[in-house]
Order: sequence, then C-alpha cells, then structure tokens
Amino acid sequence: MKIYRSLTFILLLGITLQSSAQSKADLCTYANPVIGTKGIWFYGRTSPFVTPPFGMTHWTPCTRHSIIHILNYNYYDMGMTGFRASHKPAMWMGDYGFVTLKPTTGKVTSKTLKEKALFSHCKEVSKPYYYKVGMTEPNQHNIQVEMTATERCGIFKFNFGKQQTPNVLIEASELPDFNGWVKVDTAAHEVIGWNSDRQSSKLGPPLPNFKGYFVIQFDQAFTSWGTWENTVMKQDSLSQLANACGAWVTFAKNTRTVTASTGTSFISIEQARENLQKEIANAKFEAVAEQTHQKWNEYLSRIQIEGGNQNARHIFYSAMYHTLLFPRQFSEYGRYYSAFDDKIHNGVSYNDYSLWDTYRALHPLLILTAPEHVAGMVNSLVQMYEEGGYMPKWPNPTYTGIMIGTHADAVVADAIVKGVKGIDLQKAYAACMKDAMVPPVGDSLKRWADRAPWSGYEARAGLSWYKKLGYVPVDKTNESVANTLEGAYDDYCVAQVAKAAGHNDDYKLLMDRSRNYQNVYNKATGFMAPRNADGSWGSKPGDGFTEGSKWTYLFAVQHDQPGLIQLMGKELYLKRLNQNFRAAHYIHGNEPGHHYTYLFDYAGKASRTQWLVAYYRAIKYRNDPDGMDGDDDCGQMSAWYIFSCLGFYPVTPGSDVYAIGTPKFPKTTLYFDPAHREKKFEIIAHNVSPLNLYIQSASLNGKKLEEPFLHHADIINGGQLVFEMGPKPKKNW
Repeated sequence: MKIYRSLTFILLLGITLQSSAQSKADLCTYANPVIGTKGIWFYGRTSPFVTPPFGMTHWTPCTRHSIIHILNYNYYDMGMTGFRASHKPAMWMGDYGFVTLKPTTGKVTSKTLKEKALFSHCKEVSKPYYYKVGMTEPNQHNIQVEMTATERCGIFKFNFGKQQTPNVLIEASELPDFNGWVKVDTAAHEVIGWNSDRQSSKLGPPLPNFKGYFVIQFDQAFTSWGTWENTVMKQDSLSQLANACGAWVTFAKNTRTVTASTGTSFISIEQARENLQKEIANAKFEAVAEQTHQKWNEYLSRIQIEGGNQNARHIFYSAMYHTLLFPRQFSEYGRYYSAFDDKIHNGVSYNDYSLWDTYRALHPLLILTAPEHVAGMVNSLVQMYEEGGYMPKWPNPTYTGIMIGTHADAVVADAIVKGVKGIDLQKAYAACMKDAMVPPVGDSLKRWADRAPWSGYEARAGLSWYKKLGYVPVDKTNESVANTLEGAYDDYCVAQVAKAAGHNDDYKLLMDRSRNYQNVYNKATGFMAPRNADGSWGSKPGDGFTEGSKWTYLFAVQHDQPGLIQLMGKELYLKRLNQNFRAAHYIHGNEPGHHYTYLFDYAGKASRTQWLVAYYRAIKYRNDPDGMDGDDDCGQMSAWYIFSCLGFYPVTPGSDVYAIGTPKFPKTTLYFDPAHREKKFEIIAHNVSPLNLYIQSASLNGKKLEEPFLHHADIINGGQLVFEMGPKPKKNW
C-alpha cells in the first residue's frame, strides 16, 4: 500500500520544478479564468469574468441562454450569443440587472436575435482584465471582439472586416415577468436603458424600485437604428418599453472598428453615466485594460510563491483570481441601492454572498488577502439586517432562503475575533442575536423547504423547536439534523460576538447551546441521527441532512472537535474519520466536509492530515478548463486550495486557530499591507516535494511548534514559519 501511494503521488503531482522568486512577475500571466468552465456535472461552474477585484459588474462572453442552473458560458460550446454585463454569481443563482451587447453584420432581422457566431478556443484569450475572441457569423463574416472593464463599467472594441455593414444589438430585457426600457440617442451616439429582471425573484420579496441601469456610448455615428419588442422588429424606432426588448444601431459600411463604453448602475441612468465618466471618461481601451491589469497584479502579489512548475503557478493564481471576485461591490461612490428595503442609502455595500459555502475558507482568506474590504463586507451584512429584518443566507441580491443555518454569524464573528477594525460591535451583536433568538414567522408550523417561494423566511429553520428541545425534530422540520448541527456552530459564533460586545450572560448561554450537537448523536449507531419531537430516534436514519449523509455530517462540529472526540471516543472517532475517506463518503466537490482533511490534527494523527491535504490538492485542481472537481461557489473551492498550499486551514471560523496541513511550495510570502510591503509572513518548506510531503518539524520565529496549530496573531504579526519536510510521517505530531 505504501509503495502504491508513493507511485500515485508521482503520477498525480509530477516532479516539482524550482523557480526564482516572482516579486516582479506579471502574475496575471498565471491567472486563467477559464479553469472550471468545462464539465458536465462535478466541475467548477465558473465563468471567465472580466472585472477588477470585487467589481460590481462582471463582463462575460455568453455561449448559451443564462437562467438559474445554466451559466452564461460553457467551454464545451462553439457558438457565441453575445457579451453581457452580468451579475450572476453562481450556477444555482440568478442573474439580475444585466445588459447584453451583440455585434453583427448585414441586415438586422428577428432571426439575428437568436443566431450564434461560431468561434474556436484557439482564437480566444481570457485574462482577468481582458477578453478577446474571433467569431464567424452564419453569413461567413468575421468579427473580433475585445473586452475590458473597471469596477462598474466596461469597454468593448468590435473589429469588423472589409465591405461589411456593422451593427451592435443591445438586449435590454429578456424575462417575461419584468419590463425593460431602451432608448437610442442618435445625436449623442448613445443608447440608454434599464431592466428590472431578477431571475431569483420568486425566492425573495417584491422590489418595485429595483432596476439595473446602463448607458452605452459609441465612438461612431449611427446610420440607422431600431428597437424590438419580443421578436417584432421596429426599424427607425427610438425607444421601447416591454418585457423583452432591445435596440440596434448600425454604422457606416466599411467601418472597421467600433468602440462601446458601457456604464452600469443600480441607482439611476444618471449614476450609470457618472460611473462611466469617473471610471473611463475619454480613456483609451488599452489604458483601461492596463489599469485593471495592474489592479489584479497588486492583489495577486499579496501571496507570492517560489518554486513549483508552470502548472502549479497557473492553478494557484487562478484560484487567487476566483477568491477575489465575491462578494461584489454594490455601492457607487458613496451611495447604494438596497435590495432589502428597496431604497437608496448613503454608504458602502457589498452583495452576492454564498454564505453556506464561503464562511468556511473564503471569508477567512480575505482577512489575509483583502483586509481593506472585510469591514465593509461585514457591515453590509449588518446593514441588510437593519434594512430587511435579518442578515441574509444567500443574497441574490435580496433574500432567497437558500441553504440552512445563519452563517453570516460566522463571517461576522471571524472578523471580530481576528481584530478587523471598523465594525460596529453593538450593531453586529444585535444582528447576530436576532439570528440566534428569533425564529422565523410560523416556524413551528412550517417544514421549510429549500428554494420555497418567498414567505418572509430568512432565519434558522426550526429555531423554535431547537430552543425548546435542544435540537430540531425531524417530524417537524426539514433537514433537521443538519439544522441542529449548523445551529450549534452558529451559536458558538454568536457567542464570540456577544463576548466581544461585552454581553457575558449571552456568551455563556450560547456557549451552552453550542453543545446541542450532542443531542442528535446516537451512541447506539455512532452517527448523528434524526430525532422526533418526543425524543425518539427517527425511523429513517438517512433523513434530516443537507447535501450530504450521516457520514457528511458526523464531523460537522467545527467548533468543538475535542468535545466530539470525547463524545464518540477517540478510537471510534478515528475509525469513522478514516472510513469517511477510504469508503468514498467524503466528496471534496461539496463544502460540508472541507475541513475534514484537517481533523486528524485534533486526534494526534497529523501525518494523515498531511497526506490527505496533498492528495486532494493534487487530484481535484488542474490547469485546464475542467480543472476543478466541484462547484467553486463564489470562491470556496479555490480558497480551500489556497490555504492548503500555504500549509494551514481555518477549521473553525469564529476562532483564531488554524490547523496545519502540509505546504506545497518551498517558499510562500504573504503581504498584508499594500502600502507597507515590509510587513510579511514567510512560509518556508525545506526539501518539500511531491514525495516529501510529511512535516518532520516546524518552528515559528525560531521556536519549535509542539502542536499542529497556529493562531491568527502568529500570522498577521509577521514572521517566519519554517517546515522541515520528509518522505515519512513523523510520529510525535
């Protein structure tokens, strides 16, 4: 078995080639946005977005019609339908407030609306700051499209062939339930409009004032124009209001290049124009692309790796790219539209949080890689509570009721525990305490189905039963075991916020409640199991879980692994943990088990953690369009990879502890303050290689580490973590 494993690693990992430090390298060269865009079921479900880090609007090529569960772009496709200013954050969520541009040639007809232009990936360039593709229309005319972006705006450069009559179609609205509006201003060479489209609208409250606004300014005069309503084309029409509508503009024959500068807003047409003026004005396409290029390099360089082959660097910095997309900025120069009270406010806002996924590793990573954004992200969650009643589970851009638990609590607690400045503790405490103490309306009468139509629900399902019984009963509430376990963890997180805010009685109450996971542990079977309201065990042991099974949730006690070991007994704990991996119960492509590879640290078997981390790091991430075996979910899969290359992982967001795994690179340097590069944390792994994956010893600032754990202050205060690596497990860890 040992020989087999060694051979497996050689085949999976290859030989790691050493390289020089990349302090001056163009790290965007390594970031590949198409990683994760190809696959049938278990794949990254990412999109090749062009945007700066945390950009409000993401610009993307479209190869198919985007709806919930279908992305704008899939690498398998060969036809291009247009280029979109998108706000679709993930495959299972909806787009909203978008606008799509489509270049064509010749006469515009209703058929033109649906036609695809063929393209080849060999004529495609995808970078975080730039996209280019060459296409061939059904009429055999060739068009090349280039695209770059700022936080709220984008520029397109459409390049046409000789003797062609170029057009640009602007799809303002496409959904049957919402109106859109578009207007052509021939004198200003401009098209403006809005739509109220929200693909996830049925999952949240009505928003009468919601609109996505756009202003598109062209550098060429129009020779003709028109609008459409559904598929009815209206030549010479200058404006259109309809549930599916758009406009087209035509340019002089033989026009070779047309540039379209596009501003977007959730506030107004005037704000979209102001955004365009502030971010692009009269800047050339190349200047805007270079500006966004440099922004990406500045963020990517906050973690610099030395060593590793080309593929390793591509995988690492592509993962970094994916972790710096969400949550998106939602404010526009001191103001923002709130999808939680349908009003305009002064302040800073972020949106699109995949909280059930991203609280685990993405948000803890951002504290290290984008600290200047973290307070704003936390405060935005608290603002959503103030404006809508609760912090959200999965805002898109308002409440959706998707997934379980109230893991905004974990994001808030993690930032507070780790010393993030600029958070109002008392407001954060009030928001988190409502999650912990106030059940949703009708909680004891409803079962709470996932993706159910909006009913005002956004808090913890079954909380009324949980408070009464100490667990969520399976005969009263769906996903009862998972709700109990995740509620216990959230109680731990809220307790930390209460403690920081000076509410010690609440801290003690919630810490006691955080042990409620014990109430669904069936000692007779050695698993977490569903219980009825009368205390009896449910008749179907497989009931009560979310996106997993009794194996997935057995170790879901992120906040109290020592307590779980005591509850189960160390021997059974290790037996079940090993079975989880050896019998293929562990699915890395979904989030509930992402911390499981690190749990052997808590049971004195750190070498097993080291092997598993290296193994999943190797087989689940590749430098290829299908190079991510699992839904990235707004950066969570990628964040697991980044931490697992560094050599440590936040098993318990809401605490300051990291469990040590195994480092991937000979040297990795974290820079925390862009203005003061001298403040850094170095991770050095002597003799690391695919075979030398086991830690022989470790020291922090020259002092030997006696246990496989770090504290946040150890990292953020700067210094040096040194690993001595070897081919065999070290027994004393």
